[in-house]
Order: sequence, then C-alpha cells, then structure tokens
Amino acid sequence: MSGTFRASVRRWQGCCADSRPTRPLLSMSRHDDVERCQYQMFRSHKFFDSAFVSSQIQFSAGVSVPLASLSPYSTYYSSNSAKMVEKVLQLKCYCNQYPWGKQGSESLAATLCSKTPGTDFEIDEDKPYAEMWMGTYPELPSYVLSTGEDLQDVLDKDAYELIGRPVIQKFNHTKLPYLPKVLSIAKALPLQLHPNKSLASELHQRNPSGFTDPNHKPEIALALSDFEAFCGFKPLADIDRLMHLPPLQAFLPVVKKPTFDDQTLKHVVKTMLSASGEAIKKTNDALMELPRDCFGKDSYIPDMIPRLSKQYNQTDNGIVVALITMNYLQLKAGDSIYIPADGIHAYLSGDIIECMARSNNVLNTGFCPRADRDSVNMFISVLTFTPHDAKEAMLAPEKFDKSKNGKSKLYAPPLSEFNMFSTELKNDESEAIAAIKGPSVMIVTKGEGTLNADGKEHKLSEGYIFFIGQGVEFEFKASKGLLQAFTTFVE
Repeated sequence: MSGTFRASVRRWQGCCADSRPTRPLLSMSRHDDVERCQYQMFRSHKFFDSAFVSSQIQFSAGVSVPLASLSPYSTYYSSNSAKMVEKVLQLKCYCNQYPWGKQGSESLAATLCSKTPGTDFEIDEDKPYAEMWMGTYPELPSYVLSTGEDLQDVLDKDAYELIGRPVIQKFNHTKLPYLPKVLSIAKALPLQLHPNKSLASELHQRNPSGFTDPNHKPEIALALSDFEAFCGFKPLADIDRLMHLPPLQAFLPVVKKPTFDDQTLKHVVKTMLSASGEAIKKTNDALMELPRDCFGKDSYIPDMIPRLSKQYNQTDNGIVVALITMNYLQLKAGDSIYIPADGIHAYLSGDIIECMARSNNVLNTGFCPRADRDSVNMFISVLTFTPHDAKEAMLAPEKFDKSKNGKSKLYAPPLSEFNMFSTELKNDESEAIAAIKGPSVMIVTKGEGTLNADGKEHKLSEGYIFFIGQGVEFEFKASKGLLQAFTTFVE
C-alpha cells in the first residue's frame, strides 16, 4: 500500500472520528489494521466511493463483507448525522408444503406463520403445511416485516453491528449459521440422514441443485406437543434379540460373528434397505402373525406395521429398518433430542421446534417413493452408529447463565453453530436476558406480552418472530396468560 494511500485512509478515519460513535473501521482482520485491507481502487484522497470500489472487499482474514457495511455512506451513518442501526427486527416467514405436513389450520407451523400482522401468507385448508423456516437460507428466507427486505440483505449492510465480529470471523461469512423451523408432522418423514461436511461438500460439487450447500446438518428437535420419532439405533443386544425372530433371519449375514456388533448391524440395515418390495411385504406379514409377547419390550412393533403401511406402503423398506433397529421415542412438550450429522432418524408425528446448522442436505432411503430414494451404498457408507440407546438421543435442558430471573432453560447441543433457550412466563412475570455476543432469532408460540430491547418496546403475541442483533440485552414480560418463546442464538 502506498504512503499516499495510507495517509488518505488515515485522514478519512480522522474526519469521521469526531462526528461518529466509536465503531470498528475498515478492517475485519485480526488486528484492525487498515493497511491489511486489499482495496483495488480508491477515489480521491478524502472518502471511499462505492461506485468505484467493488461491492465486496476481501480482507486478509479471508472474510468477504459487503462494502455497504463499512462505507461512511452506509445505512449505519449518513454523511451529516449519526444513524444507529435498528437491531431488533420483526420478521415475516413462510411455510413449505410437503405431503407429511398437517392439513390447513391444523398445522401449527402454518397457524403461527399466519399470525404475523400484515403478512401476505394465507392458509389454504386443502393443502398440507409442513415447515415454517426462520432465517436466511435462500430456499425459504425471512423478510423484515416493516420494509419487506430480505433479512440477509439487511445483515449484509450492517454485518458488524448485527452479526458481530466474533461470529463473522468464526464462520467466515455474514449469514446466520443456523436455521430454526417449526414442523407440524401428520405422518412419518422420510427415513434419512444428513451428510457430514466432507460428503456434503463432495455432493454439492457434484450436484449443486440437489445438494444446495457444502455444509453438514446436525440438528435438535424440541417438542411443542406429544411427539413421536425414530432416532438412532437400539442397543445391540435388543436388536440381536429381535433378529432371532424367524421372519428376520434372512437379513443376517451368512457367516455370523460370535457377538452382534455394529458391523453386523451395518450389514442388516443395508440388506433391509436393499430388499425387494415383495420381500419387505412378506416380512411384515410374517411379523404380524407372531404372538405379541415374541417382541418383548418392543411390543409396539405389530401395532406400528399397519399404521406405517397405511401412510406409505407395506413394501416400504423403512418400516422394517425403523421398527426393528431404531429407537422409538415418545416425547412430551419440552423434551428434546439431538441428531448428529450422519445420524439415522425419521420423525413420525407432532409439532416441534427444530434447529440445525445452516444446511438443507439430506439422504433419504425409506418412507418415500423408491424413485425419490438416494443410493443405499452412499447412505450406509456414512451412517453413524450413535446414539445406541434412546437415552443417548435425549438433549436435557440446562441452566442458562444469561437468564437473570431464572425463567429460561438452555438446550446446548455439542456443536458450534447454535444453542437455543426456551422462556416460559406466567401472567405479569418477566425475564431479562444478558447481552448475547451474536445474532438471535426468537419466536413466540403461546401467549402475549412485551419485548423490551435496544430502547424500544415491542408487542409479543403468538406467531410473532424477531431477529435480535448481537450485544443487545432484552426483557420479556407476560401480559395475558402463559407466554412461551424460543430463541436460537450463536456466539
């Protein structure tokens, strides 16, 4: 960088310093050093001109940030007066429609989505609504309610103030690293897993339209109502016991090991997924003819076969895999499970808050038409064999150290992309949350009240969704019955 250029930059900093509040200027590298900014153009020796500088600046730390978030002419400041960034933004979101979703207004996802004031989302009672997405994933993004802007565009303009330096440096982008959803489930979702980062990157390069990002997708599911799910594998001893039933022995390897281990389980799952529809139907018919006590503590199996067969088909491979090898969980509101990347699962019924790392990659091998299934070999090659017990799948709530009144519980999965906390307040109760060093997305699922944050009071009601920028302390207060809210955040 030339001496003239350095001097010009410093003059620019000096003339800005007196009229603007202190804020990080120019550099997003580790040392706030203007000389490390890799500008290719600089117009005049007074100010940067975005018309002559590329719309994004690549910094030494490898972070690419829109120029608007750094320019003296950005929305953060005008040239004549300071203008603070609005850090609390009410959002409007949308629902997608999958066949497994609940119908019309029976869908909590759709009902909550429709309650945003002034939204253009309307419920069609003849359609199923599966998921409401809250975030910046481009397939179904959220929008700022007051302006109609895509939330990602707003974050890009003021990345430092809304996302925060630590989170930007941690992930090397200005997107929300998580994707919260509300799911309303009428029948089983596809038997699936989400590929790890290595496979996701490979699949994205090979088929970017089918695998739309290179990221992994570990997730949590927090029950809002009674919730059923198949999640991870049963203990090996329990699977071994069931595999001794005559209709299932055909799926065992010809050469049997002394003990039933994960390699044997891998063979069993692959053989079940690869079996013909006719073989699966015969297996289900034969299992239905067995006395109930043959299934031991898994006596639910003969009752579930006709239920799943009606939802899909008696020839669906997912029925045998899920019922014989996987944990069947029945959760109550407030219970939560964690699904690691490469973890096998299929949600069966209920309403949940789901959150995952920022991704939409999935491999399906059951509870869906054969034409929609992915390669069994690929599925098996990355399949993880944890959890191996229903208890291992559970994600217990913890004390939340940012809760000042003790009215919030933390759900902290073993990953870096997000945590979530739930808040429940009785009438007139309040909860204060200390400043979080990263962005948050909050949804109200029950009740009414107020949110006080960043010097303003916002109305809270069922279905209201807010983005809250980094560094903001906020307070909930219930004003009408039980107030329930869920907040996803990252630091």
